[in-house]
Amino acid sequence: MPIERFTFKGHGGHDLAARLDRPSGPHLATALFAHCFTCGKDIIAARRIADRLTGAGIAVLRFDFTGLGHSDGEFENTDFTSNVEDLLLAAAALEARGLRPSLLIGHSLGGAAVLKAASSLPSALAVVTIGTPSTPANVVHQFSGSLDDISDQGQAEVQLGGRPFTIRQSFVDDVQDQKLEDAIRNLNAALLVLHAPRDQVVSIEHAAKIFLAAKHPKSFVTLDNADHLITRPDDAEYVADVIATWAARYLDLAPPAPPIGAPEGIVRVTEADPNGFLQDVQSGPFHHTQADEPMAYGGTNKGMSPYGYLSAGLGACTSMTIRMYARRKGWPLQHVRVDVSHNKVHAQDAETGTRAKIDTFRREIFLEGPLSEEQRTRLLEVADKCPVHRTLEGTSEVKTILVDC
Repeated sequence: MPIERFTFKGHGGHDLAARLDRPSGPHLATALFAHCFTCGKDIIAARRIADRLTGAGIAVLRFDFTGLGHSDGEFENTDFTSNVEDLLLAAAALEARGLRPSLLIGHSLGGAAVLKAASSLPSALAVVTIGTPSTPANVVHQFSGSLDDISDQGQAEVQLGGRPFTIRQSFVDDVQDQKLEDAIRNLNAALLVLHAPRDQVVSIEHAAKIFLAAKHPKSFVTLDNADHLITRPDDAEYVADVIATWAARYLDLAPPAPPIGAPEGIVRVTEADPNGFLQDVQSGPFHHTQADEPMAYGGTNKGMSPYGYLSAGLGACTSMTIRMYARRKGWPLQHVRVDVSHNKVHAQDAETGTRAKIDTFRREIFLEGPLSEEQRTRLLEVADKCPVHRTLEGTSEVKTILVDC
């Protein structure tokens, strides 16, 4: 996917690092992602969501809040209010590029910032929160043991996620003063709340408060045993899939008509789990599935194998071709079923005269209906004329290009 890296000015005039992932195909909508407290734009959940949404035609802007990741400034000089300001400035940077955000996504405290900022972004039609507290003050419990030091000294160094951060009393005061009830109640956009019941950082009760305060349309999806940061690839993939599917209901994702002679589009295959073989397969804005290998071959068997998809293409094309011919002839074909299996056999066994191995697809066709023997024979002949069959029998060329990320 095309990637644009740039900086924009944050609330304090510092350069904030941003990454804009654009769809390879038609651009149908734009999303703005706000990361969790002390995290960054490149965490697993953010990457998976961006990959999935761009595959659906939605551009995604991720950025590092002031003092975090690759952004300039000092974290100790930030608070919740400044996060909201940075978020609004990120939206302005998008709008300057002709990309007004219609989807807002926030993770943890970033979700609270999204809820607060939504009223100032009239282009937002849909809002998603992931593990989000119903009140920003919830973040204080992550360093509650240092509150006395912060109060006495005006600031203190705390450990968050194994890293040192300086928290000032002004930050504590700001989050404790923030209230989200009115912002949630007056949200003029569809809302999706994603939360894990066993979240140890933000309890599930916060999700309930957000959901109950919001008006319809609103949806709640449990993340089962996912952790707060959505670190497991399977959980991140699930979150990404749910968001992409849900958002399509509230965003106008109708793709423009392709020019005459244009190819059907791009099928994007993205690695979902670098430790296995699971792949995320996206074809255009509406079709998503997964590919994998059987457990016996080191996979997790969560999707068909590559050869399974190849067999599916042959079977589907065969059935469609038979149906199209029978419909045109007006023949009484009631149902078609095609069973396809794949194997590699020695070419000499296939009577080709060589000793190399070739791919053999066994195709069994079941035709139901009061067809004559002549009609059944003709439909069997028609099956061999399906385009995928001809492609597999012919010689194809695969051109490969290495693209810089």
